[in-house]
Amino acid sequence: MQTYFNQYLSHHQAAIDSIPVDQVERIVNLLKTCWEEDRQLFVFGNGGSAANASHFITDLGKGASDKLGKRFRCLSLNDNTAWLTALGNDYSYDDVFAGQLQNYAQPGDLVLTMSVSGSSPNLVKAVQWANDHGLTSVALVGGKRGKLADLAHEVIVIDSEHYGRVEDAHMTICHMLCYAFMEN
Repeated sequence: MQTYFNQYLSHHQAAIDSIPVDQVERIVNLLKTCWEEDRQLFVFGNGGSAANASHFITDLGKGASDKLGKRFRCLSLNDNTAWLTALGNDYSYDDVFAGQLQNYAQPGDLVLTMSVSGSSPNLVKAVQWANDHGLTSVALVGGKRGKLADLAHEVIVIDSEHYGRVEDAHMTICHMLCYAFMEN
């Protein structure tokens, strides 16, 4: 088992090492502009990425906002189960995020999505909607890249296709984004 764990950690470190720090800095600058201009940030994903979206918004909305004194206007679109299921049932699961953006989003707002595959139809539809309506889009994806890598304005690709390692690297990026405000 120790050999397996050592190999796992070695591959995990390689995924973390593939995080492009210059691109993380560009996203920090987008968040800073969003905060300065009192714009809204919407974050969303599926499965483990949904949990990461909720975690990220908690850290940004509370931790970073507490440190800055001015609040981030941020929302995880994964967190209203009733609305998600109404949109999924009455329209399509592909509409669960774009449908919420239609109610909340304004030109100049920011969306950030996370996806290991980069091709989840509901994420792709939401990012396309955001792009078509004057929002800035950011996608954190895995090594397959998927449609999101071609669609989003800013993209960070983690050099792995392993779901756990990519999700961990995405959460590391989310922590970097938050702590750039909390520790700088």
